[in-house]
Amino acid sequence: MAVGFLTEAVERVRKDLELRPLNEGTLLLRTRAVPPPRDFRSALAGPGVGIIAEVKRASPSAGPIAQADPGEQAGRYERGGAVAISVLTEPRYFDGSLWDLRSARRRTSLPILRKDFILHPAQVIEARAEGADAVLLIAPALSASEIEELGAVAEDLGMAALVEVHTEQDLDKAVLAEAQIVGVNSRDLESLHVDLESALGLARTISQDRTVVLESGITTRRDVVRAGEAGADAVLVGETLMRSADPEVTLRRLAGALEVAREDGG
Repeated sequence: MAVGFLTEAVERVRKDLELRPLNEGTLLLRTRAVPPPRDFRSALAGPGVGIIAEVKRASPSAGPIAQADPGEQAGRYERGGAVAISVLTEPRYFDGSLWDLRSARRRTSLPILRKDFILHPAQVIEARAEGADAVLLIAPALSASEIEELGAVAEDLGMAALVEVHTEQDLDKAVLAEAQIVGVNSRDLESLHVDLESALGLARTISQDRTVVLESGITTRRDVVRAGEAGADAVLVGETLMRSADPEVTLRRLAGALEVAREDGG
């Protein structure tokens, strides 16, 4: 049986961490030099469905996407009305780096989510040291106890953890770990297949006391509306915005702001 993408990627990251372990003490010292974290969860709790706009150079499913400057892109996203920024820092499959995160941090006041294969507490500390306000924890790559441990490290640092799920079993793990922000990914990270309908269905089953984010497969205003109808507080959009010639306009269109402007005669 062929190994899926997520299994292979996680295996490689675990080996990398074993060969080149991060120095937690040094990273903790660095966290003292950065400004206090911004409230990621509160940013998603505003009126309507918020948009987390993603800086993503490439992906295993799409290949190269765009080479926009991360700082400039983050600035465009903020001007376009995004409620938070997501930055891919994984280098092997997404062509990302911590430099991308630092660059975005310098150009936006919005909360920033670090997206990577986070498997060890030191990576959470590293994210805070680089200015991130939240980290992505991928439920199918972690046990419930690992999610709980990594989430606790994030909480100690004043950060949020977005726990990503794809199946009911993943959701059970997230609930067991008492995740407060749950991201439902339309993409199966093993096969890389996208099924928006299944993701919407899973989102509807999540308790309203949790913050829900719908990820992947969001390309139109109608997708955003449907996500809201399924109970999502926010959607995460990457490739659509990265490929856009004018991400500010695309963001406003996704958020429905352009429709409101036309209704008002704007």
